[in-house]
Amino acid sequence: MKIKFIILLFASIWMALIVRVFLLAVESNDYYKTLSQNNTIKHEKIAPIRGEIVDIKNRPIAINKLGFKIELAPHLLLKKNRKKFESTISFLHKTLPSLNIKDIIKAYKKKDSFYNHEFIKVVEYIPYKEIMPVYTQLNLRKNIKIEPAPKRYYPYKNIAAHMIGYVARANEKDIAHDRLIDLIGYTGKTGIEKYYNSYLQGTPGEKEIKVNANNREVAELSYKAPSENKRLKLTIDIELQKYITNLFKGLVGAVVVMDTHGAILTAASFPNYDLNMFVSGMSYKMYNSMASSLDHPFTNKLIHGLYPPGSSIKPSLGLVYLVNGIHSNDKVYCSGSIPLGKRVFRCWKKNGHKETNMVKAIRESCDVYFYEGSLKVGIKKMSKGLLRYNLGHKTGIDLPNEFIGVVPSRAWKRKKYNQSWNKGETLNTSIGQGYFLVTPLQIAQQTALIATGRLPTPHLAYMIGNKPYKEISRDVLTPREKARLPIIRRGMYEVCNAPHGTAVHHVNSKITIAGKTGTAQVVGIKQDIKKRKLEHELSYYRRSHAWFTTYGPYRHPQYIVTAMVEHGGHGGSAAGAIVSKIYDKLLELGYIKKR
Repeated sequence: MKIKFIILLFASIWMALIVRVFLLAVESNDYYKTLSQNNTIKHEKIAPIRGEIVDIKNRPIAINKLGFKIELAPHLLLKKNRKKFESTISFLHKTLPSLNIKDIIKAYKKKDSFYNHEFIKVVEYIPYKEIMPVYTQLNLRKNIKIEPAPKRYYPYKNIAAHMIGYVARANEKDIAHDRLIDLIGYTGKTGIEKYYNSYLQGTPGEKEIKVNANNREVAELSYKAPSENKRLKLTIDIELQKYITNLFKGLVGAVVVMDTHGAILTAASFPNYDLNMFVSGMSYKMYNSMASSLDHPFTNKLIHGLYPPGSSIKPSLGLVYLVNGIHSNDKVYCSGSIPLGKRVFRCWKKNGHKETNMVKAIRESCDVYFYEGSLKVGIKKMSKGLLRYNLGHKTGIDLPNEFIGVVPSRAWKRKKYNQSWNKGETLNTSIGQGYFLVTPLQIAQQTALIATGRLPTPHLAYMIGNKPYKEISRDVLTPREKARLPIIRRGMYEVCNAPHGTAVHHVNSKITIAGKTGTAQVVGIKQDIKKRKLEHELSYYRRSHAWFTTYGPYRHPQYIVTAMVEHGGHGGSAAGAIVSKIYDKLLELGYIKKR
């Protein structure tokens, strides 16, 4: 009986072993085959090359310079590999003496670990010309890998800097938002580069490679090319942009040249900076010096600069008046001031403008006329009308983080400060002061609305790949408002072309234009001051901002030119000559056709 039991036990054990061997050799073959493949076959993502940006005439304004990055094999810091590491570092120093060896060692130590089996990037970029003479020597070293690494370059440096924007190394927040950025390493940080980043960066490719036990590539099994070269064509004319940049030399502010459909031919914020500084990185000292400047060179003043509009708002506000009980021929007597309670609200012209109607009020920028009109119309209708014209809202330009400004009202003040509104604030609003804040681009959009009767959406893109940018303009005016536009246009024409017009002595263009000047105070004037100081008598940062917004040609509007000079004083004197030269350049370049 015992013998039978022992035989049965051995038979059972042998049967179990045979079944197990069968399962391992046959049934689990596919599983272990797949596991083996996963250990020897790698799927590697291929970073796409960022698309180029060109201007309206196909001149490159953001390109990629060809270069290379250097990667080192992992685990060279292990005791058994230490000599290999020292030899590799010594070889790099000898072959490429321009490299910072301390930074290379630091970068390697930061990424190397027992669990990392990938090559470690130690040099972000080396120019093509520098590496090509020694490329073969580097490529023969097993512990060194040389890979293509394009670098963003802006050939026009500071021209249109705030509009184009720049790319720089991605941070954790960027990577969390888009995992592809982790592969690329760089992302658009500002301007067009940021707004169209997902398009410009393309989509990655992938290759399937076979590696040996040392993680060295032995064969390429498949290759899928990345989708790249996503070309973006802008409406900007870089030649005109350079010309206007020279006109603004030494000035602080913003300028925009936009056609009446919203296409921006030139847009600039001053002072500007060389975009290439951000690609390679700059010292903390340089950054802090620029960031602490009172002229704010890093701020895109076109969409992020908030300023009192001053009298540049009077055409839009005049249109509100004309549909809310004020007739174009209604006259107001301007003696130079208007009393309200214990305060006196003064006109810019000490002795007043005498009898004034709407056209004269715009032509000579009479404050008293607009004070009186605001008391009749009221802040509720004023703010409602201006908001409908799109002030207090984004213009819709294809740039990131556009500011909306402030169109003050009772409700706004209650929400913002939990305070009630007073009539004096209505008067301040009527001349673009007080809480009222706009961006230069908003004033340009308002000017286009007056010139054409439609509200265009400003844009910088012209062609996204092979697809044209779809222009948008809206009909925001009522039939009554459209019928009264000629009155406002007449006033703006006389600003630039009639005796006593606030810009008539400063405009000297081959094109007949219409416009509105504005002088926006940055500091209040105390009631007990009887005699105002002239703008040039004030210290620089206490001078008013100067506005001049225009359209032309007057009869057949084609372009809007809006200029704002910080602390420039009077709009006509500060910007009249600049705007005149811009229109002449538009004529010279063939953008404006004389009729």
